[in-house]
Amino acid sequence: MASSRFDAIGVPWRLDVTKTCGGEHDDGRQDEGGTELGDADLTAVHALIERFDQDWSRFRDDSLVSRMAREPGSWPLPEDAAPLLDLYRELHDLTDGRLSPLAGASLEQLGYDAAYRLEPHGAPRAAPRWADALSLRETPAGLVLDCPSPVLLDVGAAGKGYLVDLVGDLLQARGAIETVVDASGDLRCWGERSIRVALENPSNPAKAVGVVEVRGEALCGSASNRRAWGDGLHHIVDATTGRPVGGVIAAWAIAETALLADGLATALFLTEPARLAERFAFQWVRLFDDGRLEGSPDLSGELFA
Repeated sequence: MASSRFDAIGVPWRLDVTKTCGGEHDDGRQDEGGTELGDADLTAVHALIERFDQDWSRFRDDSLVSRMAREPGSWPLPEDAAPLLDLYRELHDLTDGRLSPLAGASLEQLGYDAAYRLEPHGAPRAAPRWADALSLRETPAGLVLDCPSPVLLDVGAAGKGYLVDLVGDLLQARGAIETVVDASGDLRCWGERSIRVALENPSNPAKAVGVVEVRGEALCGSASNRRAWGDGLHHIVDATTGRPVGGVIAAWAIAETALLADGLATALFLTEPARLAERFAFQWVRLFDDGRLEGSPDLSGELFA
């Protein structure tokens, strides 16, 4: 199994890959064979991450998201946008609008902006209603997002998980038979390999609150301490109020894809697991600010008291 480590989109990544003797490129050409993760594979991975970042990052001026924040219009979306936005729409409804990609302006108001000023600019600002701010439509050329006014999207609740899926799928297409993609808290496994993962205690990173086993699925976590910059200020906000949420301080979800696990890990801060389980099959763990720890009955692992 070959490994590669690098930094991208502001976090450390690790790829563990076992390849067949040959893989296919996007244009149909076969690679030169071998079982190692080659330069061509890493070049393709970095190109995919760069393209995704240029589409969805609100922290770079040249991104599609930043252009949408500057002017209204009808915006053609990337061909892989539908799964991401479809999940956001479902989680928006299941949380009564508390989880929304329209929370970008709310986060900027709190100081978590492109310049990382980390100082609030005034009172918290609720995100606009989905129906008022944007609409999606299918066209012969692909999906288009109609925005009657400038709107700042933030896909941080599920975007990194989706990128993990895209990277892993790319490596599978290039001849990988076993793959683990770990993007600093969001990971997914392809193949039969099983791994055990410790769940980091956000109050004491040297300790774990539990251990889970992952095989052929994804584990994603979210914690309010990962991006915190002041008393009660962090990146997980209730879009209906613009305020950072309280109570839950960390959540983890195990699901079929990293897109789904990432989105659910954030949604667990904003609604009860039972409501999410009405729509999705997943396992979960939540840690509260009073030290209370709870998990799903079918959890593939153990929690520590």
